[in-house]
Amino acid sequence: MRTLPPNLDLFALIILLGVAQGVFLGLFFLTGSRGRLVANRCLGWFNLALSAISAEIFLNYTNYTFQVLWTVDLAEPFNFVLGPLFYFYVFSHIYQRLPRGWVLHLLPFAIWLVNAVTWVYQPPEFKYNSYIYSWHPEIMYIPSGSYLDEDFTGVRGLINELTLLSCVIYAATALLTIRKAAQSVATRAAAKLPMLRYLSWLFASVPVLITVVKLQFYKDLGDHLLASYMALTIYVTSFLVMRGSNFFQPDPPVKEAEGSGESRKKYEKSSISEEVEEAVLQKLNRLMTDEKPYLQSDLSLPKLAGQLNTTPHHLSQLLNDRLQQSFFDMMAEYRIREAKTLLHDPAIAHLKIDEIAERVGYNSTSAFHTAFKRITGQTPAQFRASATSSRSARTS
Repeated sequence: MRTLPPNLDLFALIILLGVAQGVFLGLFFLTGSRGRLVANRCLGWFNLALSAISAEIFLNYTNYTFQVLWTVDLAEPFNFVLGPLFYFYVFSHIYQRLPRGWVLHLLPFAIWLVNAVTWVYQPPEFKYNSYIYSWHPEIMYIPSGSYLDEDFTGVRGLINELTLLSCVIYAATALLTIRKAAQSVATRAAAKLPMLRYLSWLFASVPVLITVVKLQFYKDLGDHLLASYMALTIYVTSFLVMRGSNFFQPDPPVKEAEGSGESRKKYEKSSISEEVEEAVLQKLNRLMTDEKPYLQSDLSLPKLAGQLNTTPHHLSQLLNDRLQQSFFDMMAEYRIREAKTLLHDPAIAHLKIDEIAERVGYNSTSAFHTAFKRITGQTPAQFRASATSSRSARTS
């Protein structure tokens, strides 16, 4: 068999880094307390599927496939899991559950997975010819036979068209789901819809890119461009994860001891009139009651100040002088008050505690437990059990 030397360039580096980051991101969402949320599991498996497809393209593009012929077309079935997993992620991020009949969405993947046996279990010469047919048409075939009929479905030759169709259907379905949720005033995930919409349009660009690449390149020779775009998608997801993480939010200020003049001196040079304070305070109360911005996990003091048309410094002064609490204390009070309402609601008794935490704006379940216990004197589970007992006593 004729082989070629490794082809390492900028595209190879981009694809390899995307594979590594995708594996990291997938494991990140599937492990720890994050893995208990349905949306996180869907996003984790989605990133691992992207990494598997990109890894095969990396081997093919760099000519390393000549050294590992058993990997030829090994990741092909994952083409049909990308669309469903992305749709599951969007749906579960909004409704905290998978759509009804979700197993049926994975039927094409299951069929392709079974069909994969017919080409995975083939002699090395057969796989060598398959590889050079798609990536190195300038190389001559070598004589080979086959152990099994290569394709019992008879549609494997339409892999590109079927992948494109799957991406179009699920990108459109995800966007329609977001649009429907945006029209519902009852949804508590409204703050996250812009991010979901952005990711959906990013995914919707995949079929467009597939069409352009396949029209410009013979066989799979342009797949390195698709893999580079997958790497971009993975890194955009990583950026959104970091942007929404509480780890990068400023820590709450340490409270001063009673009688200390330090906190008063902090604001002496930036005092505002009582009339302005009262107006901002009334606007703050209306905003927190009507729009509930505290449900956004990435809400910060500067963002809230921007919505109130004031400065972070003046807002912090107002909270300390008039409400005797910090921004973080106020956020915790509103979020725990909302959590108590949800935990008391029998209609959503099926939701787990960590799902309640996410609904009220906490990315960390442990932070939610700490704040809830500090404010109510009970754990969320104890509060829910007490509420359930009270309802049972009233109905009996």
